[in-house]
Amino acid sequence: HVEVITRSQKEEDATKAVQWKCDGSPDYSLENITKDEKGTQIILHISEESSEFLETARIESLLKKYCRFLPVEITFDGKTINNTKPTWTRKPADLTHEDYMAFYKELYPFAEDPLFYIHLNVDYPFNLTGILYFPRLKKQAEVQKNKIQLYSRQVFVTETVEGIVPEFLTLLHGVIDSPDIPLNVSRSYLQSDSNVKKISSHIMKKVADKLEELYKENRVDFESKWDDIGVFIKYGMMSEDKFYERANNFCLLKNTENKYFTPSEYKDLIQLNQEDRHKKLIYIYSTEKEEQHPFINAARNKGYDVLLMEGIMDMHFLNFIEQKWENTHFVRVDADIIDKLIEKEEKQESKLTDAEKESLKTIVESQLPKEGFTVQFESLSEKDAPVMITKPEFMRRMKDLSASGGGYSFMGNMPDHCNLVVNANHPVIVKVLAEKDAALQSSLIRQTIDLALLSQNMLRGEDLTKFIQRSVEMIK
Repeated sequence: HVEVITRSQKEEDATKAVQWKCDGSPDYSLENITKDEKGTQIILHISEESSEFLETARIESLLKKYCRFLPVEITFDGKTINNTKPTWTRKPADLTHEDYMAFYKELYPFAEDPLFYIHLNVDYPFNLTGILYFPRLKKQAEVQKNKIQLYSRQVFVTETVEGIVPEFLTLLHGVIDSPDIPLNVSRSYLQSDSNVKKISSHIMKKVADKLEELYKENRVDFESKWDDIGVFIKYGMMSEDKFYERANNFCLLKNTENKYFTPSEYKDLIQLNQEDRHKKLIYIYSTEKEEQHPFINAARNKGYDVLLMEGIMDMHFLNFIEQKWENTHFVRVDADIIDKLIEKEEKQESKLTDAEKESLKTIVESQLPKEGFTVQFESLSEKDAPVMITKPEFMRRMKDLSASGGGYSFMGNMPDHCNLVVNANHPVIVKVLAEKDAALQSSLIRQTIDLALLSQNMLRGEDLTKFIQRSVEMIK
């Protein structure tokens, strides 16, 4: 139970004091007593199972969590444990960059330095102060919500600010302080409160203003930070229409050559060469620059540009903008042979007859290492590989979304399926068809299949060992 013994600071009250007692029930007692010194004592009677709350370290940790920025000085165990004038309460004009960085370290002692920060300071039509920091978010494991602390006149309230700041900004770090935010109410109430709506809208506008300012002032520096801030911007564009409209001015697309473009710049870049026969603009992308290099190289040789979409939000983002941008389709660079990624009017003639294709298809299917492949013949250039493996866009994208938690969890259990594409015009394929030795014919086909598997990082274990042994035999 709890006792509160308090005597007023007013001299006329002499030694008159009041004692309040409560055991946690709705009932309490209140009586007048005498007390020699002015001030207040709060006496907690702790049960045995809660004896940890009598330990100095435990008490200090609680004080630092809930009282670290109280405007009244708190002394505990012989030292002051709170900062009565935290950085967010001071005027931005009086602060240096070092002051902001020092405050970030005060909030998050072991965190890497943030990219930049925004100082909030509004007194009309609502009261709002605070500092929001943009952390580095290159790795998925680092994406954490609920790192913004909410205060009311420097009194700690909560670290759960959903409903107060826009959803995508819960990835930010820092502090917001407002006496105009109602406390201890449901999230649904917060979302309908007019002050909260104004505060949320203001914070989103300030973030958009800051990002656009950084982009315009120093685009090169902005691009260097893109791998981190791109997460916020893409998340914001997907979740807030107003932010989407603003972010179109500073959202960037990065290609496999590490060049950056705004959406309008990139559209101008690919408009002439990457429009298919249906007048739809095709955006080719890669998720693994090194693993998909053969396909990227084939696209470049064709004069196409390839975007790099390897971020934790990118699968969701491209799904989103496909719906936003007219006559636009995204396709991964290994989703099909290069001539089918962007279908044009022109087509090459095949060197093989239909009967020859059927004969060769039987041999190819007999050498497939496992199920899950559909064999198809295409009339490609002699410069293209003899055999390629492609991963159909729709099924693969759904599996990628499933892996990133996109609401397609049922797709994660679907079996992998690939197309094994035989280049009917490649000299090796023509040579295989003409080979009379059945064993050598099968060996040659298996070698071309394994090369295709190797290019997709799909050749492993015993199959890889056999491929190496077979390659050595062929070059003896």
